[in-house]
Amino acid sequence: MTPAPWLRNVWYAAMWAEALAPQAPAARTILNEHVVFFRDAGGKAAAMIDRCPHRFAPLHLGTVLSNGRLQCGYHGLEFDADGKCVLNPHGDGKIPPAAVVRAFPVIEKHTLLWIWLGDAPADPALIPDYSVFEGAPPLHVTERGDLVLEADYKLITDNLLDLSHASYLHPGTLGNVEMASVTKTEVTQSGNTVTVSRRSPNVPIPGIAVRSYGRPVEIVDKWNAIVWNPPGNMLLEQGVCEPGAAESTGTGYYGVHILTPETECTTHYLFSAVRFNVRETDPNESAQIRDEISKLRRAAFELQDGPVIKEQARVIAEMGENAPRPALLAIDAGAVRFRRVLDTLIAQESTSA
Repeated sequence: MTPAPWLRNVWYAAMWAEALAPQAPAARTILNEHVVFFRDAGGKAAAMIDRCPHRFAPLHLGTVLSNGRLQCGYHGLEFDADGKCVLNPHGDGKIPPAAVVRAFPVIEKHTLLWIWLGDAPADPALIPDYSVFEGAPPLHVTERGDLVLEADYKLITDNLLDLSHASYLHPGTLGNVEMASVTKTEVTQSGNTVTVSRRSPNVPIPGIAVRSYGRPVEIVDKWNAIVWNPPGNMLLEQGVCEPGAAESTGTGYYGVHILTPETECTTHYLFSAVRFNVRETDPNESAQIRDEISKLRRAAFELQDGPVIKEQARVIAEMGENAPRPALLAIDAGAVRFRRVLDTLIAQESTSA
């Protein structure tokens, strides 16, 4: 039996919670499922298949009424948050038994909307931990970004778990070539969680950290530690400190990287960052640094990582089934480890289905 391409009995981040406005349905494609999201009268998020059971018109083209029902824009049928048709405005108003839409569990947590597309009972305890957002001052939280990248989510995960590419793909901003030869990398695994840590002593300070460091400095110790949890949830701790000093004395940010498959070849990429050990006290300066980090991170994804990964995906697709195995380097250990874990989990889920 060929394993399904994705895990289904897990939580996927659909969007940032702030992106779902009251009385405004929003469409997303997740795991090839067309889903419509909306908020009920109490503001709670709901999700269901984006298809009216009457004539199959997309429900996201409809209206969220003041009573919290989603009204189909084609013939006015109204659906509640559970996907049940509760009003047929035509004729005698009889509602056919087939007038029901599959609804999905949705939970709003850590400023994100999480959806469960699987058949197993949805367990809220399985939502990944992004509690770094809880209580963080808005001035210390960068843009909550959302991109669609033209590549399989596993290929993008390879990129994020291979932090060595910053030395060459992001020189002067996220890394520099001096880091390549002095960095020590460690890959660890605890259960299904994979962590890739990289420490670079006595290197030029990366551009993204210059403003937030608090004073002029040229040489620092830099560290990165990115934690991956299946299927595509990552949290990166990135910081700099005085050479030889404890990392706890440094400053940096927690980078949020969440990959939710749209199709086999496109991926929703949700990203943000939460700064830690912030040194400046002027709110105006904090706002400037926040906006600067936001611009640099978005530019890295849109102008550097994204184009390379897109072309990489094209090359792999063109090679097809006869593609050779890639030549692996020591820096690929994290990518190899996460794929091994993910393949095992997908195979187990497929077998138990």
